[in-house]
Amino acid sequence: MQQPTPIAIIGAGKIGETIVDLLLDSGDYQVTLVDALAETLAHFTPHPLLKTVQQDVNDPVTLAKTLAGHFAVLSSTPFYLTKTIATTAFEVGCHYLDLTEDVASTNFVKTLAAKAESAFIPQCGLAPGFISIVTQNIARGFDELESIRMCVGALPQYPSNSLNYNLTWSTDGVINEYCEPCVCIEDGELRQTPALENLQHFSLDGMSYETFNTSGGIGSLAETLSGKVKSLSYQTIRYPGHRDIMKTLLHDLRLKDRRDLLKDVLENAVPATLQDVVLVFVTVSGKQQRHLIQETYANKIYGRKIRGIQRSAIQITTASSICAVLDLLRNGEIPNRGFIRQENIDLDLFLHNRFGRVYAVNQHTPGCHQ
Repeated sequence: MQQPTPIAIIGAGKIGETIVDLLLDSGDYQVTLVDALAETLAHFTPHPLLKTVQQDVNDPVTLAKTLAGHFAVLSSTPFYLTKTIATTAFEVGCHYLDLTEDVASTNFVKTLAAKAESAFIPQCGLAPGFISIVTQNIARGFDELESIRMCVGALPQYPSNSLNYNLTWSTDGVINEYCEPCVCIEDGELRQTPALENLQHFSLDGMSYETFNTSGGIGSLAETLSGKVKSLSYQTIRYPGHRDIMKTLLHDLRLKDRRDLLKDVLENAVPATLQDVVLVFVTVSGKQQRHLIQETYANKIYGRKIRGIQRSAIQITTASSICAVLDLLRNGEIPNRGFIRQENIDLDLFLHNRFGRVYAVNQHTPGCHQ
């Protein structure tokens, strides 16, 4: 019988605790969970495959001692801790996976990976992450690519405020993607555009949605498809009206320059919810056998219980994605050295993985359990 594989998880927040549950439930991983707050770690039920470590991640010396001997480290922390964790993983020689949407952080990881003996796999979540895997799978079916529009949103099922929004994941992450420049391809050229621009709309299952450019979700796909497609954009999905209010807050009231204040306002005024739905909407157009064709992928994923605890849709999709990539790495199904792009992961391989199956289309409705 194969011994459990030792892995470390940095960050015991909403996503981190879901990753822990999924990996412990599998029985195949020995988990070391690291967080700076003792009270956060105290919430975890003792388990023979779980070890908790209270530690300041900003201290690379003690972090290196903790990570030594682990197969991989999974970073489930805010983007600004990426460089420290990735550098430490490089120094101790363990594989590195993260969930960051931050472009600068990913570029730093890519630089490290060029010299690494282990695998560095950033952006292993929903977007960036799964969205790139499914988009590249569709794009491969075209002889010539014209345009690609990638859209993802984590939305409340029952919006009840003027923002039409509830907090469903990292507030720092939401603010960052609303403020930072967006990578895209326009007229065949790789470019940067402002966040919150290019407002568009679509309907799905009788509901209307708006989409607009946000940072980070496109991952490395823009670089991969540069010179191969005329236009490529990544957009966040929200209910109509949300974008205009956020533009007022960020630009007219200049909270873009006071992000700590904006975070405080949002977290004290906008409730969180576990009753969310994740939408994935991808449209690709181009030539197939000289005919102009459009193909669209649409998926809705709802929250459910894992190990008896209700988890939100964004927790489940994000955690399942990084766990699936970890599983593929452990099983030797993806390369084990250097920089691994999400779009180079085979979609069928991902969906047939025990964790990746959460993305199976048309099998998830409100109230269904795992």
